Amino acid sequence: MDNVFMRTSQLTRSSILALFLSSTPLWANTWVLNADQSTLAFGSIKKETVGETHSFETLSGTVSAAGAVDIAISLPSVETFIDIRNERLIEHVFKGAETANLRAAVDMNALNALSVGDLLMTDVAATLSFLGREIPVDAELVLARLSATKVMISTANMVFVTVEDAGMSDGIDVLQSLAKLSGITRTVPVTARLVFETDGESAAVLTETPVAVATAGDAERGKKIFKKCKACHVLDEGKHRTGPSLHAVVGKQAGTTDGYKYSKAFKEADFTWSEEALGAFLAKPRSYLKGNRMAFPGLKKEKDRQDLIAYLRTAE
Repeated sequence: MDNVFMRTSQLTRSSILALFLSSTPLWANTWVLNADQSTLAFGSIKKETVGETHSFETLSGTVSAAGAVDIAISLPSVETFIDIRNERLIEHVFKGAETANLRAAVDMNALNALSVGDLLMTDVAATLSFLGREIPVDAELVLARLSATKVMISTANMVFVTVEDAGMSDGIDVLQSLAKLSGITRTVPVTARLVFETDGESAAVLTETPVAVATAGDAERGKKIFKKCKACHVLDEGKHRTGPSLHAVVGKQAGTTDGYKYSKAFKEADFTWSEEALGAFLAKPRSYLKGNRMAFPGLKKEKDRQDLIAYLRTAE
């Protein structure tokens, strides 16, 4: 699609870890975006079958000592590898605007807690300022400490932005007409890789190993993970789908939910759905209880399992 937008902003801490920082702040001064090593890309599909990748060539930004993130996207720097298409995007979709701004508030504790080589997955709620609109975006990011003076933040998955949310529908209509296309998709996949650097004096020497203490799972994040379960389960009491209702499942005797016809394996099961049992079952359902009919392959990440269990607890 000949349009784009990424929005990312207020970085929120994953409550799966309580992160404790070293004695000296690692992010003591302003960190600056390394434009040469950063990229913001978006995809488009036209005529239903032709997919292309585009990008913005000019980005700038900082992260302040207080954790304020401000990224400026130069709209005229859009690169689709077709000059006339670049010009039409700038004129009709971006309407001559010079920049779009991405603003966030970074959780400095989470960043400070990373040792060199460490990765951290975190959910973000972001805001993109574009053509007078404030567009919210949710995304999952990967934070990686590359060195004492360099950190990379990248999208863990594609972020999808709709043309309508960004106020670009009329511009896309014009592009489609000018290019005589039968169609241009109205949802844009976006990916980002942002590298920030600071001078050596403003970054503390990593002499101490940060301590990560496991805490209760993040129910809000677990709610998103539960989408993988919705095809077969709901949390409503007494309501069953292919699988039984998961209302108040934590602490319940396995195979005892009223109104659901269980497999023989569950009818004969003799255990309680403790958090430990749920975690083990969610990792490998078929292996945990031989002969059960559950087709779901499981959740590989312990973090995902903990967050999902935290969400299941909200239905007690």
